[in-house]
Amino acid sequence: MDRDELVAYCLAKPGAEETYPWGEEELVAKVGGKGFAFIGATTVSVKCGRDAAEAGEWRDRYPGAVTTSHYVGRYGWNSVDFTGPVPDDDVHELVDASYDAAVAALPKSRRPA
Repeated sequence: MDRDELVAYCLAKPGAEETYPWGEEELVAKVGGKGFAFIGATTVSVKCGRDAAEAGEWRDRYPGAVTTSHYVGRYGWNSVDFTGPVPDDDVHELVDASYDAAVAALPKSRRPA
């Protein structure tokens, strides 16, 4: 998968918006003001489930290609090399789960229709 495909997939989600809080190097896809995908040149950081154990399962499945995200890894965030051995379907599954977690954390009044 290339970066443009990943960005298009993320931004096609209901209510998704594109932001650049740290400059042009990293795009942050947000829903309702909450980030669900931090997209760099070759990696995307996503929330993996409700706890760090689920994130660890992904790291075990794809050692080296899925790693603990800097700063937020202890909260269940992983960085995924979307250009490498992780199949596109699994990257989509990870983005979907991260988006769903962000939406679930929003007040009902701010959730997309």
